[in-house]
Amino acid sequence: MDAAMVDRLATGEGWALLQSLPAYDESTALQLQEKLREAFDSDLVAAAMAQSRLRARAVDKFGDFAAGMLFTPDGLEQATRLSLAARHAHRFAAAGLREVYDLGCGIGADAMAFAGLDLVVRAVDSDAATARIAAINLRHWPSARVTHARADEVRLPLGEAARHLGLWLDPARRVSGVADHRGRTRRVFSLDAISPTWDEVQAFAARTPATGAKLSPSFPHAALPDGAEAQWSSWHGEVLECVVWWGPLASQPGRTAAVCSARATHVVSEADAAPAADEPPLPSVTAIREWLYEPDRAVIRAGLTGALVAAVDGTELGTGVGYVTSPAAYDLPWARRYRVLEAMPLSPKALSRWLRDHGHDRVTIKKRGVTLDADLLRRQLKMTGRGKGGSEATLVVTRVAGAQVALVVTPA
Repeated sequence: MDAAMVDRLATGEGWALLQSLPAYDESTALQLQEKLREAFDSDLVAAAMAQSRLRARAVDKFGDFAAGMLFTPDGLEQATRLSLAARHAHRFAAAGLREVYDLGCGIGADAMAFAGLDLVVRAVDSDAATARIAAINLRHWPSARVTHARADEVRLPLGEAARHLGLWLDPARRVSGVADHRGRTRRVFSLDAISPTWDEVQAFAARTPATGAKLSPSFPHAALPDGAEAQWSSWHGEVLECVVWWGPLASQPGRTAAVCSARATHVVSEADAAPAADEPPLPSVTAIREWLYEPDRAVIRAGLTGALVAAVDGTELGTGVGYVTSPAAYDLPWARRYRVLEAMPLSPKALSRWLRDHGHDRVTIKKRGVTLDADLLRRQLKMTGRGKGGSEATLVVTRVAGAQVALVVTPA
């Protein structure tokens, strides 16, 4: 969708058409589109129907706000979930900043959160249509202004004018060019391939100390600059982002994990982790205790399994696998607890016999730290997923002391 079509949708008959559409229903969309073409030109109808579909998808991220917003497929996919954007905005407000330059604002999700806390927002995007969409999405906040420009073209305030200034960067992680059938372009993962590049992001942070940059959850630990904070955030167990914070925005320098849900947010930091050298590795599968703990994925991405080891007075099953065993039961909001029913070296024959003897004819397989074809193992166990009156078992396949092991567990 180009900038001209964005303007058509945002004004006059285009906006009236868009707002009059019923809740999107894939089963009736084609029929509705054909009917609308009797009154409107086909390009406008196609654009409006595409927006209706995107709005339906956007409710999960934006709630009721989605009904008054415009989107692009890439923009919606990369947009920050509104609850996480609010956390970003609170960092700027808590640091006493008054103005935020949002360089690479996309459809304006974070800018909306900044403006919602009465921060002056200067949002910038290099794509003309996306910048126009951001302006529409920010129309309710007079303190927000959107400009079509590249990040390196922006003149930032200097001296006293920059005293209460913060920067927010959300580098593009998709390449421009041919889109797929869903309208999305190819994703990039290298820090050198994002735009602005990682080196350019760090140069911005060197000029403006109060800087935050939203990056992929695959951000490498070794790339974290001294004194900065990298926080991996999850939403109901799904890791969505890693944000690097500099200067007054870095509340806990080093690696942290924010485990977020609709109910609460729990932050885990390096200060919570037990020193790795203090705990010897688990010698064998026979050393596994009664309880098994699995930390939230943000904790694992942040490399903070040691915090779980410390919290439950336990031992990680193997370096980097994430699972921790302990003789005691603890309730943690950022980790799941399982009771270990059986622990054995991975042998499909022996495991199949144990499952059958204990009345299980179905399995849910969880794996980490091993190369394993779960479907093949299920066939070897003769667990086809078609129940015959038995029960389902949860099977954890991982490694201990370099060897593959199988644990039969039940959620606590």
